[in-house]
Amino acid sequence: MASPLENLSGPGRPLQKEAPDAKEFAGLKRSALARLTDSAKSSNSLESRFDLAYNAAHALCLAALRWHGYRSTNRYIVFQALPHTLGLGPEVWRVLDKCHSVRNLGEYEGDLNVDERLVADLVAACRSVAAKLDLLAPIPPAVRP
Repeated sequence: MASPLENLSGPGRPLQKEAPDAKEFAGLKRSALARLTDSAKSSNSLESRFDLAYNAAHALCLAALRWHGYRSTNRYIVFQALPHTLGLGPEVWRVLDKCHSVRNLGEYEGDLNVDERLVADLVAACRSVAAKLDLLAPIPPAVRP
């Protein structure tokens, strides 16, 4: 029986199979954790803190997807796949779904409507993703011919 991730992969589907890459995984995680740290700095504007935390969440979720050997063809799928990549439930992915919608309104319509509560919830969701990511086994280095 195919896994949910396999069912989402293939031509015309939102996921493509691609071997995990330890260097890419480490880079995504490093970048995400730096952004997450910066998102907590009150000296940054609320909008900047939201952007930093959202991009941290995306990078962490993409790292989880890449660990499983898939690459996404759209931004949103990395959040939808969380139950299958890290076993995270709706208490996390619903926050990320909301933030994705808020981000899109800001990016495409100039209407970035964020408040302290949303940013705090986003940071908490991001930390949950990071904690689960830390539990994954290391990706072996790629063997190059």
